[in-house]
Amino acid sequence: MADWIIDRIVHFDSGPAVLRNGLAHFGFHDRRGRYFAIAYTRHFMGLVGGDVRFEWTVAAEPVFRGVRNIRAPLEFPMFVDVLPDGDLVVSNFKTAELYRIDPVAMTARLLVDGHGLGLADMGNCVVDDEGCVWVNEVTGCRLWRFDSTGRTVDVLGDGTPGFRPDPVPFSEARFSWIYDIRRGPHNTVYVLDSRNFAVRVVDVEGRCVRTVGGDGRPGYDGDGGDARQARFGGSPEAKFDGPISLSVDERENVYIGDRFNHVVRAIDGATGLISTIAGSQRADDARANDTNERDPLRLNLPKISSMDYHDGRLFVPTDLGAGAGDLAVLRRRQRSVPA
Repeated sequence: MADWIIDRIVHFDSGPAVLRNGLAHFGFHDRRGRYFAIAYTRHFMGLVGGDVRFEWTVAAEPVFRGVRNIRAPLEFPMFVDVLPDGDLVVSNFKTAELYRIDPVAMTARLLVDGHGLGLADMGNCVVDDEGCVWVNEVTGCRLWRFDSTGRTVDVLGDGTPGFRPDPVPFSEARFSWIYDIRRGPHNTVYVLDSRNFAVRVVDVEGRCVRTVGGDGRPGYDGDGGDARQARFGGSPEAKFDGPISLSVDERENVYIGDRFNHVVRAIDGATGLISTIAGSQRADDARANDTNERDPLRLNLPKISSMDYHDGRLFVPTDLGAGAGDLAVLRRRQRSVPA
């Protein structure tokens, strides 16, 4: 696993600002490299342009004067991804709705009415190599796969919490409160099976689910060993117990926001070994990070939120007290080549 350094730290206060120096507290890159900001509690998302301003937004009503808006009644938007034809999909947590956005025609339409299908909520949305959209029910403990027209293709899980760590076919897969999903290489979808304290991977072509991290129990253990024997932090009194965020890079390295251990863990895609790459168990939600800090293991990460990986950088947002937060951007250290 590569060494990491801090590229920069950006502070977000409790005011109305969504972008700081072209970065969002919650921002995601699509597979084409475009950067989208999501304002979860303000119910809009938008494309961030090269001039570090919004090119357009998606919301029920225009958000900023002079910025084009695509009208769609987003409600607690969670994630955005791109379909093969260039249209976008945006998931909404509270309404369990999936919208299809045409950024050329500047139009939006409802693609999936999740509540109509029985979804309790809707987490992220990721597009697989076949152009289908995967979404996770957080509290409903299910994964859904839709085609580009919104037709249901697969449902994994029966709605009740469960855990089968061995490789299992789609029909036998069970989960417990899925907080995050991400697209991986080779037509895979990675699943943060949070209340099982585990990372699972869906093999789309093989139609099976296997565990790559976590033994199903909470703790802080396993660094330097097989990730399947590791443990992630828990807090039984928390509404959202367990690790809360993950990202996957092009080498199939997996990064986990281990929220209650206040660290970022990494699973090496080649060896399956796990390590801590940022943060420490000592955290203070009243202290912002020093913008001059360059050691990731000295980061203060009290409440890690939705991470993002793109082009050798890992974006790690954390919430602080009174609605403020930091965004730490980590960068792989460039190794010198002997002459």
